[in-house]
Amino acid sequence: MAWIKTIDESEATGRIKDLYEELIQKRGKVSNIMKIQSLNPEAMKRHLDLYMTLLFGKSGLSRAERELIAVVVSATNKCEYCISHHAEALNNYWKDDEKVRQVIETPELLDLSERERSMVHYVTTMTKEPGKIQHKDIDSLREAGFTDEDILNINLIMSYFNFVNRIATGLGVEHSPEEVSGYKV
Repeated sequence: MAWIKTIDESEATGRIKDLYEELIQKRGKVSNIMKIQSLNPEAMKRHLDLYMTLLFGKSGLSRAERELIAVVVSATNKCEYCISHHAEALNNYWKDDEKVRQVIETPELLDLSERERSMVHYVTTMTKEPGKIQHKDIDSLREAGFTDEDILNINLIMSYFNFVNRIATGLGVEHSPEEVSGYKV
């Protein structure tokens, strides 16, 4: 499953068992990206809280927009684990396998709204070359209809996925079709 030791649900006790039960209640099961953090339960808990806030909390961004950010950032970073999970989630909203495949392979060629295009440009640039971002890029997001709160959330979600992509790729977190599907949306 990974390049470091993890604690399986069947072996969990104490705090980690409680966190696994919380994950199962909220998400339907324990993902490998959470399980990789089982040796540091408090970090896992904070990670889960941040994930739930950014991806499911109150926001001016739609769930599809949040998943689009996840897929674009993960594809830019070539993080197969996060690509597989969040492409599945994005397709729950788009219901278009071909369009989701294009997000992964060639997002710049996608037929997106101006709102989506400006968001994709920002998160791609921030992921590849953050030093190139300028005030005009924020102005472009505003012109596309995003509020400052939306822009903050775009940045937080993009930053979160850059963080998680590095956990997954840096520790060899694997996925299977069974592990990718069946989460509560």
